[in-house]
Amino acid sequence: MYTIKHAAELTGLPVATLRAWERRYGVVAPERTVGGYRLYDEPTLARIRAMRDLVATGWSPRQAADEVSRADDDAPARDLPAGGEWADGDRADSELVDAARDLDTARLAAILDDRFSRGSFESVVDEWLMPALRGVGVAWAAGDLSTAAEHLAAHAVLRRLAAAFEAASRGIDGPRVLVGLAPGCRHELGALAFATAARRAGLSVTYLGADLPVESWLDAVEHGRPDAVVLPVPRRRDVVAVTSVVAALHDLHPEVRIVVGGGFQYLVPGPVQPLGHRIGDASERLATDLAAH
Repeated sequence: MYTIKHAAELTGLPVATLRAWERRYGVVAPERTVGGYRLYDEPTLARIRAMRDLVATGWSPRQAADEVSRADDDAPARDLPAGGEWADGDRADSELVDAARDLDTARLAAILDDRFSRGSFESVVDEWLMPALRGVGVAWAAGDLSTAAEHLAAHAVLRRLAAAFEAASRGIDGPRVLVGLAPGCRHELGALAFATAARRAGLSVTYLGADLPVESWLDAVEHGRPDAVVLPVPRRRDVVAVTSVVAALHDLHPEVRIVVGGGFQYLVPGPVQPLGHRIGDASERLATDLAAH
């Protein structure tokens, strides 16, 4: 546990700012000693750093506080093995779960066809697909869905996202971005959905896929010369691997912007920019930021 003075030193924020954020936005609620002194634990410091980083990238304090609070509320559901690693939203639509349970490939394809015909790619991903995938993960974790059924649903979505990524060809002359996952990270549906949205937003995106070793990241940056690198953090256990990639990239390529997304993006230390949890908003924000530099 840390005193408010020590917490200020660890987060790089003035003591007055810590008090103001607690009072105005309720982003943290530190414990109190018998004498009334504030005490901060590591999760509380992580929330403060998350809000600090969002404010530094242009979010208002109110927006940043709301985003950090929403991320914490959703975090347990995001630590699931299904594809909804960048998910946001309420109860998932059960039709995807039902089709997966029946191992009905044709119905899975029909559901995806129908849903993606109802709105823009970004709105469908944020409002339906990611919550639905979270529902698949919940069903799998509860034993209501077999591993085969979960894999069938995930691969049906992966094929659809891959086709959408290839179809989103514009932005070839835009800022260059590499999107991929750190070593050991294999939950790539959120990453591929973001890569597609970013390409649609006008960025020149190269998608590197899952489970990329640190050396391969360094090689990709050396040869690709990107303006930014995007790394999702879909599970809490992925924080260590993502942090290793961030450290290696920053050491050798400090000029490259490093951006993190996913359910546990706020736990990654170092010189990173958090994207938030809505893929459409995140892709537009990154495109705007890169175009301005």
